[in-house]
Amino acid sequence: MAEVLFVLPAASYWTLKDGHRHPTGYWAEEFVAPYSAFTEAGHEVTVATPGGVVPTVDMLSLRPDMAGGEQKAREEEDVIERADELRRPIALTDARVEDYDAVYYPGGHGPMEDLAFDADSGKLLVDALASGKPLAVVCHAPAALLATRDAEGGSPFAGYRITGFTDDEEEAVGLASKAKWLMEDEVKKLGVDFSRGPMWQPYTVVDRNLYTGQNPASAGPLAQRVLSVLN
Repeated sequence: MAEVLFVLPAASYWTLKDGHRHPTGYWAEEFVAPYSAFTEAGHEVTVATPGGVVPTVDMLSLRPDMAGGEQKAREEEDVIERADELRRPIALTDARVEDYDAVYYPGGHGPMEDLAFDADSGKLLVDALASGKPLAVVCHAPAALLATRDAEGGSPFAGYRITGFTDDEEEAVGLASKAKWLMEDEVKKLGVDFSRGPMWQPYTVVDRNLYTGQNPASAGPLAQRVLSVLN
């Protein structure tokens, strides 16, 4: 049995460039798909957030038209309601890579608000990368990599092949023009080799122990790739 650490945002909104607080949090499918995959395989999950705050699900992600139908939306909501780990997260300051076999960062716009600037998350990411253990980051969660920059602006993720939520996908949901910055644009400045698949389709990239997924549809396939290593 493996121990998997899920790092979720504490933020329940994303501040846009006009100051509006866009309601958000973590995206349901990006938590539910990997959580279900790992727990059904017999692995244990621990949730960590900044300050140990109970994370907020983006309610938009539970709308049937966004979740892929009424049945899938109900199933995801049921998993979230049953996942006790979400109601008793540990603080990121208390999370140590050596206590876990893998680390998984679900997305949603929440990481754009807090994890992108969180020093504890940045240290955890650096330690996870150096550990050689599977480190999975999906959709908007690569924004958290921005917190790994050192005083000179360098990051240990420079040179790694990754993917994540694209500018085109952000444009398609109507938020690109309202954002202070876009995840794809900023993460590329770290010196990563960013690639992409078709919009809204599953697309994953593995480079050494770093596993990344482009969008919500990629969360499940990404978890399966991590499971193949844990098993």
